[in-house]
Amino acid sequence: MVVPILTTARLQLRSWRDADLAPFAALNADPRVMQYFPKTLNRRESDVVADRVRSTLVGRGFGLWAVEVPGVASFIGFVGLAEPAFRASFTPCIEIGWRLAFDHWGRGYASEAAAAVLEHAFGALALSEIVSFTATSNQRSRRVMERLGMRRLPSEDFDHPNLPEGDPLRRHVLYRLPRSNWTRL
Repeated sequence: MVVPILTTARLQLRSWRDADLAPFAALNADPRVMQYFPKTLNRRESDVVADRVRSTLVGRGFGLWAVEVPGVASFIGFVGLAEPAFRASFTPCIEIGWRLAFDHWGRGYASEAAAAVLEHAFGALALSEIVSFTATSNQRSRRVMERLGMRRLPSEDFDHPNLPEGDPLRRHVLYRLPRSNWTRL
């Protein structure tokens, strides 16, 4: 399937390239980037994730796009859509998510890229709702969700089923954005 290229004023969201694997492994090994994930990933684990992401993107025509800053950096991470593999009260659903290299934080790239993904999700894909979730303590991602117009109902917060009881990351917040509430940034 043809993977659409999404562009913004500063970014290009595109299919993955083999050259993206090394910088992806570097960001997955960075404890700052992976602070709200169960662990950092080694190169082999990172490549497995990249292979799954690439095949999903090509197979469905949407997924987690590689993010490039033309003229600045050929790969800074991913932003896109995924279907959570676990069961929860809000699944099945389509989630929007992001993971960017630390050196590219604080520039608005996550919000800018995610807005382009939402435009595609609600336009070309005609999805009716997008969700996003993260560990309760992940304030940076929560701010991105809020900038995108996503809203949280505290009654929908949940314990992530893939994390054990007692894990400080287990409690998650859920944000929703129905197509009817979407406004372009």
